[in-house]
Amino acid sequence: MERPSSPSEANRHAEDEEDEDETTRWMFPSISHWLESLPNHQALATASLLIFVNFINYMDRSILAGMTSFVKKDPSFHFSQEDDKYLGFLQSAFVFGYMTTAPFFGFWGDRKSRKILLLIGITFWSFATLFGSFMQNYWLFILFRGLVGIGEASYSTVAPAILSDLFSKDVRSRALALFYFAIPVGTGLGYMVGANVAAASGNWRWGMRVTPFLGFLAVLLIVFFMIDPPRGESEGANMHASSTKEDIHALLKNKSFKYLTCGFTCVTFCAGALMWWGPRFAFLGAKIACGDRIGCQNIEPGTISYRFGIVMTFAGIVGVPGGSYISQLLRQRFENADPLVCGFTLLASVPVLFFGLISAQYNIGLCYGLTFIAGLLLNCNWSIVSDMTLYIVIPTRRSFASACQILMSHLLGDAFSPFLIGFLADAMQPIIRENGNAITSIFFQGRPVSETPSAFEDDTANFVALQYSLFSCCFFQIAGAFFFLYLSFYILDDKMKACREVCVNKDDSEVVPIIRDSDSNCASTMRPEEEEVHR
Repeated sequence: MERPSSPSEANRHAEDEEDEDETTRWMFPSISHWLESLPNHQALATASLLIFVNFINYMDRSILAGMTSFVKKDPSFHFSQEDDKYLGFLQSAFVFGYMTTAPFFGFWGDRKSRKILLLIGITFWSFATLFGSFMQNYWLFILFRGLVGIGEASYSTVAPAILSDLFSKDVRSRALALFYFAIPVGTGLGYMVGANVAAASGNWRWGMRVTPFLGFLAVLLIVFFMIDPPRGESEGANMHASSTKEDIHALLKNKSFKYLTCGFTCVTFCAGALMWWGPRFAFLGAKIACGDRIGCQNIEPGTISYRFGIVMTFAGIVGVPGGSYISQLLRQRFENADPLVCGFTLLASVPVLFFGLISAQYNIGLCYGLTFIAGLLLNCNWSIVSDMTLYIVIPTRRSFASACQILMSHLLGDAFSPFLIGFLADAMQPIIRENGNAITSIFFQGRPVSETPSAFEDDTANFVALQYSLFSCCFFQIAGAFFFLYLSFYILDDKMKACREVCVNKDDSEVVPIIRDSDSNCASTMRPEEEEVHR
């Protein structure tokens, strides 16, 4: 029989464990540590599948953006030189279908089988992308882009809620960081795959036929390996869905949800504009920066899209986990750190993006560098915003809350921005062309140019119009930072309200734990009078 340890030994052991926990808490949340914290292999398989599908999701969205220069030259679409608004409408049509159906999928996601919903949605969007690649009429192609958005809405509203039901506390934050890590990686790879497949095949439509087969593979994997956990399982609650009227009323009363959605709308406006127009802007900037030197006429849009994709991929590789890590680090000392991190990173990205847009006409390498920093700062928001959305609403309302957030943030965000940027660019081009000689002389200043070709004047007018239009993103960055910083005054109160409601809805046979967890998910979740009533 072992001799029981003395109180002093037990205290030392407890102190050692506390020091170890403190060290672990302040370390970077590595993937290996995250894997060790998963409760079972089914949770790991489900999380991995959701991350993989999110990767395909954003790869599918950005493939077309990497091929805009090829699409604009497609004779079947009859684009003119000043038809950027129709080019931007390709993305707006996708987001319109995405955002308008998101609330319905969110409603079903809180009440029906989420696994079946994912299977239907992924299959639908994969077929829509594949069939759309064969459309020779612009408006039929627009229709299929909208159908792709409908399919992807079924996934985007449900997947974060499933992760939230699989994990809680810091593990949830890390899981969401990995989930949203797929956004910049998928987006960047979409640029590269789309541009290179289009260049290699001589037909941009082949670039759109890559992701459907990955989608079909994902469907098979989901059938055999994914689980759909009970709603609220990670919090230990046994909750039932409320009515739609109650859900809407609760979200309208939730100040944090409203300010969070406004701030995220500003982020999606900028992200949508840069994702769609970034490769074309970089291509025109590279041609302007090169001027009329020998070899400048050989600059290919596929090469520029490939490089732009690499820049945005690495910006996301650093930005998404970096933002999550910083917020987890600061939560130990500032409980409202999440909105503060979002606000200050968004504010810091304003001057970086502004000078990045200016530098493209002088040095494309400098433009890539500043775009990397701006993208890094913007990417800091993704996983933090999703984490905040999930912990300020109860489990049975999470899919619907995510869907409502998708509707508003995309309606005024990335559904609006690609078309608006293209519309503004088209409106500015006639004015710029009227002053073409003055503008051309400015861009040729200090460069060895023997003559001023009309093609260069066209590129200059297109570039300047697009540059001025993209400056509007800076305004939305400032507005978004304001909403996030204002949110920091309300986030803790609404977080506690959600925690109390979860605790009150637990089974009567369970003991209600009144604890302060490591990431402040619930601190004294119930007031003394509430505890007495519940008991």
